Formats: sequence, C-alpha cells, structure tokens
Amino acid sequence: MMTTTELAQVLFTTTLQPSDELSPCQIREAVDERLCACGGDPAWCTAYVAQEAGDHPETYVLRMRWALTAVAGAYALAAA
Repeated sequence: MMTTTELAQVLFTTTLQPSDELSPCQIREAVDERLCACGGDPAWCTAYVAQEAGDHPETYVLRMRWALTAVAGAYALAAA
C-alpha cells in the first residue's frame, strides 16, 4: 500500500490540473495509469517531482498541496 505522499507524487506527474473538476475515480485512474506507465516504480515520480521543485519552486507548492488534498479525498472514499 502506498502512502498519501507517494500517491500525491504520482498524481503530481500527471497532466491533470487543479482547475479540472475531477471525481475521485478520475484521480485514482490517473494515478493507476501513471504507475503503469512507470512500470509500477514510484521512484520515477519522486525524481520528477524533485526536479520540478527545483525548476519551478513558485508553482511546486501549490501543485503538491493540490495533489495531497486530491489523493487524500480520492483514496479515503475508496477505502470507505
């Protein structure tokens, strides 16, 4: 089982945007698709997120906050 932080890092690397009106199902599907594209290795996503944090610190915090909130909600509903 992945942590909320790990799931958020995967979501961060998708093309989804905070301005999109996304259902919890869409968020979970996007995370699953990205993990499959990375061969199930979340380390690729972690490296990408670190690079983005260094390259674009002005947008990193907002996007990561969104990703954390989005996966927390999407996966809490899935577990319920």
